[in-house]
Amino acid sequence: MKENRIILGIDPGTNIMGYGTIKIIGNKPELLNLGVIHLSKFTDHALKLKRIYERVSSLVKEYKPDEMALEAPFFGKNVQSMLKLGRAQGVAMAAGLAYDVPVIEYAPRKIKQSITGSGNASKEQVAAMLKNIFKYKEDPTHLDATDGLAVALCHFYQSNSKISTGGYSGWDSFVKNNPKRVK
Repeated sequence: MKENRIILGIDPGTNIMGYGTIKIIGNKPELLNLGVIHLSKFTDHALKLKRIYERVSSLVKEYKPDEMALEAPFFGKNVQSMLKLGRAQGVAMAAGLAYDVPVIEYAPRKIKQSITGSGNASKEQVAAMLKNIFKYKEDPTHLDATDGLAVALCHFYQSNSKISTGGYSGWDSFVKNNPKRVK
């Protein structure tokens, strides 16, 4: 594991996608940025996916992350929403993999537990804990931004504990491990 590295965290969404970038210096995480990608102005789902790819690619080019972590979609009651969320996550993954950034997924409960100690924590509790850890002054206007930051910090905590995450080291690795998902 590199001593100094940058981690990009993504909270996929089809109306608002959150992201956070941290820099690890030694064994200490420092906040680089957090924000959201607004997608609700696009009525066509394909245009939303295009925008996600463009913005995540832009973040990768700007911050040059060594790793990218994403929140895995969770199964809800609405299958169509799950499908759209999975597409958004896939497009974000593809943007990272296109630049050979290893991609790792974490379940929402794992992220919350990693940040707050409870897998049932609310978005507000996660945001409060992150504010305490990183000491930023202004709260983001959307909790999706802190969710993206939480994904990045979760990956830092998990990678430091030497837990295997099943991540991909690039597009070739993803294809090799998922031959039936790629044609």
